[in-house]
Amino acid sequence: MKYSYYPGCTLRTKAVKLDAYARVSAEALGIELEEIEDWQCCGGVYPLGTDEIGTKLSSVRALNAAKEKGQDLVTMCSACHHVIKRVNDDMRHVEDIRTRANNYMELDEPYLGETEVYHFLEVLRDKVGFDELKKKVTNPLTGKKIGAYYGCLLLRPSKLLAFDNPENPTIIEDFIRAIGAEPVTYPYRNECCGGYISLKEKEMAESMCDKIMESAEGFGAEMLITACPLCMYNLNKSERLPVYYFTELLAEALGVKEEVQK
Repeated sequence: MKYSYYPGCTLRTKAVKLDAYARVSAEALGIELEEIEDWQCCGGVYPLGTDEIGTKLSSVRALNAAKEKGQDLVTMCSACHHVIKRVNDDMRHVEDIRTRANNYMELDEPYLGETEVYHFLEVLRDKVGFDELKKKVTNPLTGKKIGAYYGCLLLRPSKLLAFDNPENPTIIEDFIRAIGAEPVTYPYRNECCGGYISLKEKEMAESMCDKIMESAEGFGAEMLITACPLCMYNLNKSERLPVYYFTELLAEALGVKEEVQK
């Protein structure tokens, strides 16, 4: 399996581990992630202005680069996935945005939303299959009680992202089972951590994270896993439970964690 890969800015700085563990895990599973050349920041936030084109162009470039290679596009960061998939939907269904974006791009042929976008978790579920993943595990994380933290961006808007049930998601819990651990389902796993207000409204964001941690801890979780660098940043401030990227535990279960330099 070969995919175009969009890592995003944060996976080059604060979230290096999310990227590094994903790459070694993908290799162990026979997945080739071919990083897009000269990718640019997706902006981190989907622009809601209907006349906003400029901040969508980097996503369109990434999508078109995958199209030119005849590949689906894989993302790792929740925010990047959210932005790129929504921009792709615009290019498929919103004629004004599609026309104006293509006028800026000067492409050999217009981009019309042809690329399929997958989060790496979707690749594990829908392309590899969790049953097959389980067979590849050499170091099952038996006895570990892990809470999945979804946050906002993977799940909503649900009809467009089509990632999982926004009210009762299961993909990360199924992933946890596949690597041999015990998933802990708790009420706040799909509540916002206060990501985009963490600088302006620090106390509010801290309160939101405390509720998430209290909920997970109360249901027996020993740790949390996430796919979002911003969620990781906010949740780690609480210091009630350790928080890991899901790719780190995947690499550990596959026996390739030590291949990543610390």
